[in-house]
Amino acid sequence: MGLDKIVVVGARENNLKNITVEIPRDKLVVITGLSGSGKSSLAFDTIYAEGQRRYVESLSAYARQFLGQMDKPDVDHIEGLSPAVSIDQKSASKNPRSTVGTVTEIYDYLRILYARAGTPFCPNGHGAIERQSTDQIVDRVMELPDGARLQVLAPIVRGRKGEYKKEIAEAAKAGYVRVRVDGEMYEVTDDIPMDRYKQHTIEVVVDRLVKKEGLDRRLADSVESALKMGSGSVCISHQTTEGETWQDEQFSESYSCAECGFNMPEPEPRIFSFNSPYGACPDCTGLGTKTEFDKDLLVPDWTRPVRHGAIAPFVYKSGETREWWPDVLTAVGEKMGFDAYQPISNLTEEQLEVIWHGLKEQVVVKMKFGSGERKFNANWEGVFGILRKKYEQTESEWVKRDLEQYMTTKPCPACSGQRLKPESLSVKLDGKSVADITCMAVEDADRFFERLPSKLTKRQLAIAERAVKEIQERLRFLNNVGLSYLALDRNARTLAGGEAQRIRLATQIGSGLMGCLYVLDEPSIGLHQRDNRKLISTLERLRDLGNTVIVVEHDEETMLAADWLIDLGPGAGEHGGEVVNEGTLSTFLRKSGGTSDWLNGTREIAIPAVRRKPRSSCPL
Repeated sequence: MGLDKIVVVGARENNLKNITVEIPRDKLVVITGLSGSGKSSLAFDTIYAEGQRRYVESLSAYARQFLGQMDKPDVDHIEGLSPAVSIDQKSASKNPRSTVGTVTEIYDYLRILYARAGTPFCPNGHGAIERQSTDQIVDRVMELPDGARLQVLAPIVRGRKGEYKKEIAEAAKAGYVRVRVDGEMYEVTDDIPMDRYKQHTIEVVVDRLVKKEGLDRRLADSVESALKMGSGSVCISHQTTEGETWQDEQFSESYSCAECGFNMPEPEPRIFSFNSPYGACPDCTGLGTKTEFDKDLLVPDWTRPVRHGAIAPFVYKSGETREWWPDVLTAVGEKMGFDAYQPISNLTEEQLEVIWHGLKEQVVVKMKFGSGERKFNANWEGVFGILRKKYEQTESEWVKRDLEQYMTTKPCPACSGQRLKPESLSVKLDGKSVADITCMAVEDADRFFERLPSKLTKRQLAIAERAVKEIQERLRFLNNVGLSYLALDRNARTLAGGEAQRIRLATQIGSGLMGCLYVLDEPSIGLHQRDNRKLISTLERLRDLGNTVIVVEHDEETMLAADWLIDLGPGAGEHGGEVVNEGTLSTFLRKSGGTSDWLNGTREIAIPAVRRKPRSSCPL
């Protein structure tokens, strides 16, 4: 037996009846037949299972202990096996953090792209944040015309309230004689007017210069001193002609906004990962959603009184209000000026806010016991706070399930469902943040990256070129398997079986492996017929890379494109498990019986000659 075939001898797994088949390597092979005829038993439970088992056995004993023992399929022997990869409909990720972008590895390249070529922007609307070295700052200043007057300023206070006499005294002690306070020049010995209740900006004049040749060394020393004093920031104020107003240019050796002082860390891939604490939104920990108590579920009937059944968790199934909540709600009403006996719909927004989120001050609760009354002070944490604490502290699964009926999952209010911290979202390429890209459909993202290189600087392009190429390749793979409509941030758990399978298929093509055995389970499921040709082209490309592709399939177009066909049957269950027909397409079609008759057209399901007419009352 040659090495150009996979030979399966004596397969008896499930309903297979001791069959022997020879499958050519590096070909597109389709296994077809009735549902229940043994297709998956041959492809997955025998061929793939044995390939996987042999791979695991080739590993060290230490590695095998983490993978578990794999059973040998019921087969005499198999020859010519390659490392096997299964792409079935059950392998979609159940991880709530998995998205189309992460599964296809597109998001990994996006993180690298934004970390290395993105431009940070101030989230407060003050424009781009750029980092410059001392040499870059000096080069920029030396571009000014000769004779320009310069001032090197170190910002020591920026937009903060106070008098800051101590800071000015320290500047004087360091040998500096001038400061600029709120745009006005003063000497450090002056009585500088500063209102302690107003915001001020104080800059120390480190040096005053006139632009001329040979100024580089002194300017560099002054800039370094200013950067040290200004915690990484420096302002260069210049006047090119006498009488002209002074113009300021802000520079920073770190990613810091010169206007508002917003700081962000050095952009690196991990700050764009919602699976890392360095990048994930702290409120939702990178999930993009939060499960919170919902007002509409807590108050099913807004006409009911506040203290008598309006808030559902405070009411027993019998209709009786729980424990001491009526008296507490009455106390809250007295504090906020509303009657707890009136319908909850009559309350103002401010009063409802207190109901939901609580009060800082304590309320006086009055409880009656027989003929007496007892008063005590109590904290009111709000309905949300009380229920959240109960949900988090209880160890009873029944209590948790009972409270969960009042909860809904909504986009995280802090990040608006974008999963990342504000500083991560402030980094942009062509005006788009990484979250803006991931919310695009695949085809829209592909168009964006097609035009992106023309929008980048030479430096950005040199850095981004390889990452953009990898992203575009994967986006095109997804387009080619009919998934152009999916958004990159689509949760992997929400994908249909066929969608998840084709995403994994696109990922495998992107990996560029050769010499592997791929086993697929009806990849055309859920695919529109117009996209069928794209899927087949993808399978052919996987084959052309030097892989053996085995497809369990019922689709006619896929069968006609196969290099080798195997038909199992003739029936299902105990009536199946035999090889009815096999061979190349031409050989397969020459033999009658089974699937061959349907492909030849000798058997067909006729279109009904008479169709039922809809009733006139049937809605369109």
